[in-house]
Amino acid sequence: MGKGFLKQISEGVHDMCYIWAKEMKYTIRDEGVLIFFILVPLLYPLLYSWAYNNEVVHEVTVAVVDMSNSSASREFIREYDASPDVKVAFKCNDMTEAKDLVQKQVAHGIVYIPAEFSQKINRMQQAHISVYCDMSLMLTYKAIFQTAQAVASKINEKIQIALSGNFTKRDELVATNPLNVESVQIFNPTGGYGSFIIPAVLMLIIQQTLVLGIGLSAGTARENNRYQDLVPISRHYNGTFRIVLGKSLCYFMIYLVISAYLLLVVPKIFSFTSIFHIRPLIGLIVPYLLASIFFGMFVSCIIRYRENVMLLVVFASIPLLFLSGISWPQSNIPGYWQGFSWLFPSTFGVRGFIRLNSMGATLQDIAPEYRALWYQVIAYFLATCAVYRYQIISTRHRATNRIEVIKERARQIIEKRKLRKANA
Repeated sequence: MGKGFLKQISEGVHDMCYIWAKEMKYTIRDEGVLIFFILVPLLYPLLYSWAYNNEVVHEVTVAVVDMSNSSASREFIREYDASPDVKVAFKCNDMTEAKDLVQKQVAHGIVYIPAEFSQKINRMQQAHISVYCDMSLMLTYKAIFQTAQAVASKINEKIQIALSGNFTKRDELVATNPLNVESVQIFNPTGGYGSFIIPAVLMLIIQQTLVLGIGLSAGTARENNRYQDLVPISRHYNGTFRIVLGKSLCYFMIYLVISAYLLLVVPKIFSFTSIFHIRPLIGLIVPYLLASIFFGMFVSCIIRYRENVMLLVVFASIPLLFLSGISWPQSNIPGYWQGFSWLFPSTFGVRGFIRLNSMGATLQDIAPEYRALWYQVIAYFLATCAVYRYQIISTRHRATNRIEVIKERARQIIEKRKLRKANA
């Protein structure tokens, strides 16, 4: 029994290595698969990171409508224009002219100062300034609105000091700022959008390119009827495990290198925040890659045409980024959508990597995400084996039926020849 067990293990390893070698050969020869496995992961993160390399926006163009035309309004405009985040590029006579500039995308916002602005300040009444922002761009909206708030607070302090009648700088400081609050942006000291969103995008790129490449490879295999090559080593159910493990080993080896490039090299090139430790990162990336690989193999078997895989993956990229809880707070995502997001490895992979990369967490800190990824590995591995088993059996039946048809045609041809000879 011991020799038989060792022989079975040896055959299993041999079959797995055979599948690995064939899949590696098909991958290297298929230009489409190489594009998604190599070219896209190498170039797309560089392009995306370069676009957000500035982290924050500066000199956002704003149109000002100053109906007051007073010293107080001009002071506000000077302070507003002095900010590094905005630039008073246009001074308009009315709102219609300012709206035209925003519609042409020449200006990204409008600051409207009413005619009674100075009079209300002099009468000790509350004055108002209206700020209109282009909400299609979150970063420009943030720069325009927050700068207006900061300038208004600064002018309010000057008015308070003028009316307080204090004699010392200390009295003026207490009057204008009785409670000193210091804002510290934890886990994102630069306050940049790139350091916030790029780590999540890098993890999503790993899953999406894996699914695209595996789907393209499976579609090509179906078109070339390569599944017939797998039938001889799948005479027993254990053969299906060898096939799945052999193919997944090929993808895993390729993406270990790609993941190292995406998660280690790209953030260093663009100086994004990275405070993770290498051991927890390896502990997370191994189940994430396996879950993504088995998920991709499962999806590629369910969806018949490889073009559909491309359309589905590209369409799902943005929703998956939102469902991961990065662009939109996880606590505000409805329960049924959260349940739907658990089907995808990127949900737990992104959350775990953000905590490792930006917060310096350990594997114990991301235990829920870590366990969920291993659950997905097991579930998608078994599902992939079941689907592959079905495909192999179907291929075997089609091959057997084709052989029977050929035999029947050959038998008919032989009988016709015998009849011709007998008649002759």
